[in-house]
Amino acid sequence: MALSDPIADMLTRIRNAVRNHAKTVNCKNSKVCRGIAGVLADEGYIEGFDVIDDGNQGMIRVQLKYGERGERVIHVIKRESKPGLRVYRKVDDLPRPLQGLGIAVVSTSSGVKSDRMCRSERVGGELLCTVE
Repeated sequence: MALSDPIADMLTRIRNAVRNHAKTVNCKNSKVCRGIAGVLADEGYIEGFDVIDDGNQGMIRVQLKYGERGERVIHVIKRESKPGLRVYRKVDDLPRPLQGLGIAVVSTSSGVKSDRMCRSERVGGELLCTVE
């Protein structure tokens, strides 16, 4: 069965795994999903990720991160731009989730970046998701 929205599938898998306190979660491999996982790892929301080759499309194994007492690092992860309604934002209109404590993941012409990187490089793009 083909997925119509692999980004929403990845975010839902991460959301469900965090809710169940899983250590790892497997997601379908794509360039955008690897970019999102890279941004989450750079910003400290996940421990890291590995790309697993299974002969087909491949999988991304995401190692989730929790606090020292087991509290969640990712509380809310929300898809903003959908296949039926794309959301594009200029650099000055990018949201600041939790007044700058969360991040927004943006797909730019130079790759998938966090809102902080977009502001420093003065580039906008498609607002993929927000993480709090």
